[in-house]
Amino acid sequence: MEYDYMLLSRLQSDCDYYLGNGNKSSRLWGITVKEHIATMKDLWNKLKVKPEWLTLTEIETYETKMS
Repeated sequence: MEYDYMLLSRLQSDCDYYLGNGNKSSRLWGITVKEHIATMKDLWNKLKVKPEWLTLTEIETYETKMS
């Protein structure tokens, strides 16, 4: 379970970099934006205790900004 939180955090960091210094050209863990966000949503939904540092709405905002 701890691994899922760590991976979700890593994916969030990738999104922040992609939208910031990465200039929308950096490589994502999920290869495509669609796969990357789908993985984030899957992980988030799988967690019994949702992280305070990332909501589903924030993931959807990443999706909109990155698409």
